[in-house]
Amino acid sequence: MLKNYFTIAWRNIVRNKSFSSINIFGLALGMGCSLLIVLWVNDERGIDAFHEKDNNLYSVFERQYHDGQIDAGHNTPGLLAQEMKIKFPEIEFASSMAWNDLSTFKVNDKILNEEGNYASPDFFMMFSYPLIEGDAATALKSPSNIAISRKMANDFFGSPEKAMGKSMLFKNSKDLVVSAVFENISTRSSTKFDFILPWEVFLEANSWAKEWGNNGPATYLSLRADADIGAFRNKIKSLMDLYSKDENFRIELDIQKYSDIYLHSHFENGELKGGRIQYVILFSIVAAFILLIACINFMNLSTARSVKRAREIGVRKVAGALRSSLIKQFIGEALLTVIIAFAIGLLTVALILPVFNGITDKHIEMPLVSPPFWLTILLLAAITGLVSGSYPALYLSSFKPVGVLKGSPKFGSKAIWLRKGLVVFQFSLSIILIVGTMVVSKQVSYVQSVNLGYNRSNLIFIPLDGDLPKKYNLFKDQAMTMPGISSVTRITTTPTSITNGTGGVLWEGKDPSSKVQFTFADVGYDFTKVMELSMGEGRDFSKDFASDSTAYIINETALKLLNNKNPIGMPFTMWGKKGTIVGIIRDIHFTSLHEKINPLILRLGENQTYGSAMVRTESGKTKEALASLGKICRDLNPQFPFTFKFSDEEYQKLYKSEQIVSSLSTAFAFLGIFISCLGLLGLAMFTVEQRTREVGIRKVLGASLGSLFNLLSKELMMLVGISLVIASPMAWLIITDWLKGYAYHIDVTVWIFVIAGLLTFVVALITISIQTIKAMFTDPVKSLRTE
Repeated sequence: MLKNYFTIAWRNIVRNKSFSSINIFGLALGMGCSLLIVLWVNDERGIDAFHEKDNNLYSVFERQYHDGQIDAGHNTPGLLAQEMKIKFPEIEFASSMAWNDLSTFKVNDKILNEEGNYASPDFFMMFSYPLIEGDAATALKSPSNIAISRKMANDFFGSPEKAMGKSMLFKNSKDLVVSAVFENISTRSSTKFDFILPWEVFLEANSWAKEWGNNGPATYLSLRADADIGAFRNKIKSLMDLYSKDENFRIELDIQKYSDIYLHSHFENGELKGGRIQYVILFSIVAAFILLIACINFMNLSTARSVKRAREIGVRKVAGALRSSLIKQFIGEALLTVIIAFAIGLLTVALILPVFNGITDKHIEMPLVSPPFWLTILLLAAITGLVSGSYPALYLSSFKPVGVLKGSPKFGSKAIWLRKGLVVFQFSLSIILIVGTMVVSKQVSYVQSVNLGYNRSNLIFIPLDGDLPKKYNLFKDQAMTMPGISSVTRITTTPTSITNGTGGVLWEGKDPSSKVQFTFADVGYDFTKVMELSMGEGRDFSKDFASDSTAYIINETALKLLNNKNPIGMPFTMWGKKGTIVGIIRDIHFTSLHEKINPLILRLGENQTYGSAMVRTESGKTKEALASLGKICRDLNPQFPFTFKFSDEEYQKLYKSEQIVSSLSTAFAFLGIFISCLGLLGLAMFTVEQRTREVGIRKVLGASLGSLFNLLSKELMMLVGISLVIASPMAWLIITDWLKGYAYHIDVTVWIFVIAGLLTFVVALITISIQTIKAMFTDPVKSLRTE
């Protein structure tokens, strides 16, 4: 019997090639799209979850209570990890970790730039970065040690084995001995690095990190398996009270599971709220909806063809077929269609996965050898087949044999309203996708074009490595004589990386109850000129003023905290270094527009021993400028390779997630509306088939083509209009909630909904026209012969 069901199902698929192709293609698109999203979601959820101690790995974050506000973040004092390990027995291992550092290494005549981090001795005891060579417990014990990746070991020494115990010159100033070689960092890790230096090296170069009032590094903990997490959180909450006696600026410590940070990274009012998890949830829902839309299409298309199969059902019932056997037959047909669609969907996913990985910057592979994957596929196929085939099976098997053998079946109001409701549901989802896509695209365009307060075009960063810090003035003088270069300055960190903070700031008239965190950077002469900043008051640092060695420039946000209408010349102290304010710059968006502009302090750092040179090139002459800069660097710093970064590219990295989401949402919106139109095509087919004789009679009586088109399309277009009315408020709620994640964002205007509505109407009208025009030009004699 089962074989008979599938034989009949296959014959029906082959006999109705056009109908079957649309059905299979719609399901294949829906299932392929959903599978892609599932693979992406699984990859996102698996980031950082590969560590053996995953359940016990935590990151410490601070809640800062001040001026009626609650700020939160994972930036902590550089001494916190060791202090917490001493004070709390629940902690098995603890490690501080600093941000990525692009550094130059030299071994014999080979010089390469590598990216890496600084970490405490416990680092490799906590995290599962497998060591090929060396001991995890001692790899970072000595300040003269360094742990490097397999790639770095191969590049410098030929193999991990040959690298052990060998010396490397770090930044042309410090000899380090390779104490461990770890496996190349997995693509499942959110942190990428090719070397790890001992924490003492970081503290030596950054004395500010030894002060409890300054934040910047991250603090990671590995708790003992028997630790009571709730009790531990309560114990550490008030730890910072020992190091800060200011009642008006209180810091609470809390912890977050390390593998959760990647998806849950945003804070609101001191509490974790959102992050990439919003995209994971959003696209999970999109996957379910697109698959549901595809199933609805199957239902609509199957019922649209029901007129053609009515007599078959009547004959079977007269011959003694039970309704249950008919239901099994139609479910079997649905399952066969789904199996074919799934095969096409899997093949499609395999073909476009490389392109998908390129868009999302992933390394997702089809887990073809994974039994759970195939079990999931089979389960999903079974569910899809049952869902998509259930309604047509129940509906078609309910036909009365006497009625269908006399003529075409008459459909009840419930069946008609259900099909219409499904179309409204489909298009409501599609309109929400279209509106969401438009808003995401406009927000991405906004962050790429917004006036940041500085000009990021034609701006180049050159790391000051090797001899360049000592020869910076010579480098600047020579660069200024080269064609295509308009100005040069320096900064201790690139603008998009200014995320550190300090509370060690004093000024006259400071409210004792106010102790906010300031971000800061050391810059060179001509900084405002190179960055093309707008000065609100005062001036830039100048060689004409010897006192500028202790001078400060602040931004407008910082000025509001000072509450002084005449700030120029005002005494100002940072870290006990007394000076005066010489300039006020307009507020600048250095970091992501997700964040509000922080109070900023600039100090003169013309003679700093680290940082980057910033070069402003003339428009259209970047190529010539780079050639000149490369020659200067090779002459002054021959042992180090010439490297550079473009400011606008560094800024774009801040919005990598948004760019990916914009690309994905555009693709999914297109698929959603396309698959929905297949459903609309099904309903149009159904409408035309039901009214075939009516159309023939009207044409014989002289009805115009326009009136016939209006007759066949008006009702369906009304369904699209209802979808727009239902979808608009839902879309507004979703997009306004998403935009709350940005401190600065676009305004949601009514034109977004108008454009989305018009686009949907046009696409729907074209879809309906395909079937209605065909019916309009059909010979009325043939139409009247159909019944």
